[in-house]
Amino acid sequence: MNSQDIRNAFIDFFKSKDHKFVRSSPVVPIDDPTLLFTNAGMNQFKPIFLDQKQADHPRAVNSQKCIRVSGKHNDLEEVGIDTFHHTFFEMLGNWSFGDYYKAEAIEWAWELFTEVWGLDKNRLWATVYHEDDEAFKLWPKVTDMDPSRVLKCGKKDNFWEMGETGPCGPCSEIHYYIGDDPSQQSADGVNVSDEYWELWNLVFIQNNRLADGNLEDLPAKHVDTGAGFERIVSVMQKKYNNYATDLFMPIIEKTEALTGMSYSQNPVPFQVIADHIRMLSFSIADGGMPGNEGRGYVLRRILRRAARFGRNLNQHDPFIYDLVGTVGDVMGEIFPEVVEKRSHIEKVIQAEESAFGDTLDRGLNHFDKVLTNLSGKIISGEEAFKLYDTFGFPLDLTQLMAREKGLSVDESGFNDAMDAQKQRAKAAGKFAAESSDLEWEIVSEGKDSEFKGYETTTADAQIRRYAVQGDDTLVILDQTPFYAESGGQIGDTGTIKGDGVDLSVYDVKKDGDSFIHYCGGSIVSDGAGPVSCEVDFNRRQNIRKNHTATHLMHKALKTVLGDHVQQAGSLVHPDYLRFDLTHFEKIAPEEIREIEKVVNIQVMINRELSVSVKSFDDAKKEGAVAMFGEKYGDEVRVITVGDFSKELCGGTHVERTGDIGFFKIIEESSLAAGVRRIVAVTGPKALEYVQDKSNALASVTSQLNCSTDQLDERVRQLLSQKKSLEKELKQRNKTGSAFNVNALVDEGKSVGSHTVVVQMTEAGSMDELKDLSDALLSGLKSGVGVLGAEGEKPMLVVVVSPDLVKVGVKAGSLAKEIGAVMGGGGGGKPHMATAGGKDLNGLKSGIEASFDIIKNAIEG
Repeated sequence: MNSQDIRNAFIDFFKSKDHKFVRSSPVVPIDDPTLLFTNAGMNQFKPIFLDQKQADHPRAVNSQKCIRVSGKHNDLEEVGIDTFHHTFFEMLGNWSFGDYYKAEAIEWAWELFTEVWGLDKNRLWATVYHEDDEAFKLWPKVTDMDPSRVLKCGKKDNFWEMGETGPCGPCSEIHYYIGDDPSQQSADGVNVSDEYWELWNLVFIQNNRLADGNLEDLPAKHVDTGAGFERIVSVMQKKYNNYATDLFMPIIEKTEALTGMSYSQNPVPFQVIADHIRMLSFSIADGGMPGNEGRGYVLRRILRRAARFGRNLNQHDPFIYDLVGTVGDVMGEIFPEVVEKRSHIEKVIQAEESAFGDTLDRGLNHFDKVLTNLSGKIISGEEAFKLYDTFGFPLDLTQLMAREKGLSVDESGFNDAMDAQKQRAKAAGKFAAESSDLEWEIVSEGKDSEFKGYETTTADAQIRRYAVQGDDTLVILDQTPFYAESGGQIGDTGTIKGDGVDLSVYDVKKDGDSFIHYCGGSIVSDGAGPVSCEVDFNRRQNIRKNHTATHLMHKALKTVLGDHVQQAGSLVHPDYLRFDLTHFEKIAPEEIREIEKVVNIQVMINRELSVSVKSFDDAKKEGAVAMFGEKYGDEVRVITVGDFSKELCGGTHVERTGDIGFFKIIEESSLAAGVRRIVAVTGPKALEYVQDKSNALASVTSQLNCSTDQLDERVRQLLSQKKSLEKELKQRNKTGSAFNVNALVDEGKSVGSHTVVVQMTEAGSMDELKDLSDALLSGLKSGVGVLGAEGEKPMLVVVVSPDLVKVGVKAGSLAKEIGAVMGGGGGGKPHMATAGGKDLNGLKSGIEASFDIIKNAIEG
């Protein structure tokens, strides 16, 4: 079976058991601040396990995109070196949310493995938690597995916990023996020998771990299973090497074609690159971008590790980006985003490869120098940090290269050096969940937070619960017209009033499916009576204009700049809209003008917006654009603007494009490598902006006494006049210095028939000092001149007349000798040379010593 057939067989099997197929969530987590990346299939179901959300369906099946590169699951140093560690992998899984339990989970796993996939029963083993007698007895009861192949194991291998507290439970793992001789199998090898591969973990979530460490039974018991897809494909295709399967070989073969090198002769670089391009493609497709902090730095580390292994294949120009299309060919059926975003992914990776290319080669040269000067077997933390700070080498890349040479790196010293400056690489603190110790006052029971804000900005409601936090009151209602911040659109403001309730809403945020209204004011009654909610209407109207304008601009950006443009972030504010986009050069003024034109044509056409709710799959088939940073359910809201724009969006919008009034871009800037930021205004704010610019223009034309049409030429004239005057002033300074040359020569001392001039000047730069020295040289019939100046740093110029140059008195030699007295150095041409020092005392000493040095040179 090919990998697609294996995956489809898993999904179809559980669909036949009444499981609902749930799409993979993005690898960049949207609503879980505790995670850098999605690292398990259960991540998107965590709110269900924590009893924060009800399951839409009691049974689910999916194939989840996962990334593991940091923390507990950091296997990065092994990736590509062995044949089974990966940064990106798929996890097949089936779930029961308070529905079926151990018997069905075990029976179906066995049925799929042995009847559907046809795995050899005599190579399969099962492990259970040593206290889970129920699972231990069920294996021989509901399957025909030999009871001797069911093993009891300890907590380390067979008890799963979400964290220090919370849902947990025993698990049962299914292992497969890959050895050549099945008769050599032994229970002692399970969880010990590499010949026994864990293929599937069935987790039975039945307990809750309390803060004191004790366990209590959960009211509802769940099943959470996870099977590593790459490993299963390897077993099914009898490769026993994940990279030899059809998930990786097309990428490896493409790499061979690009590099002209052979995988069989040097497999490690090919395996590293094949793994890393998958991780990069999916993380960038889901909204990640290389950067210097948090997730961004992880992406940058992975890409630079791949680039370094590219050097092992004699690749010095960007080439990794050329593999993105092959990733799409292999994975596009189940994950179409890697095909849809191909152009964007390629450009991001190519830009990163190009930026790192030069420094990589220089860093490798520096690394070789470090090895040459190394005494011992440990590279110092200071050198590792220099490779990081100067050449962009992540620590793990330096450690990798060190291991290849039989060396190690002083990681503690590296961390000390890192701590000495502002930490750029780690943003772990940003991904820690904020603990909430709020004490909620329950006012009424029932569902909460039904959103009414699409239809109205006023509504009557009941308070479900509230909490006091400092001066703020946090309120959750049964229904609300207030929009909660999401999808880039900020929350509404307004009022909530009732008997004993007088609240001013200043923000609204989501907590799971609940809308929390952050309020000033107070609740002095029990809050049980009805309350009236009113959204700030004018503010909401401005937000609606800016949100619809964001959709129009997104389409205009793709039209003008190209399909590689992807949204990389947005903010919809009542005063402006901000849009971050993937683009790799400054957007030219004429392109800005064209984008504005495209948007304003849609505004003037005054198209009616169509809002519909349909299945996610149907919306995607119709060409609707899904945004980064959004999590979509099975039913999605589609905003359509005629035949111009179609996007999935849960925000508030105008009824017709003409309601926007006018659209104007007011700022374009660089946000990060490959990411530009646009700020624009609409409606009253756009009018205000244009009026302010018009007033400023009128003021300038009035002061310059010209019309608007003449303004450009008038400014050119003024700049030309300024340049001409500066040139004339500089020439006058030269003339002035030349005019005083005679006085300087007259004041000079004689050495025989030669004149020696030593003088401090007011020159502000070396160029000015050289101009003065040129003038002095032209006034010296025969002699030597030394002119000094303080300037930005002590400086000095020596000039020697042609007749003395002929007899061996050289300005360069004199400058070198005087520079030494100054505590610095000097040198130059025979007729003119310069010297410099560290401080003014050195300059004073140099000036004082100059005459004797020159006298000795002339007499000598």
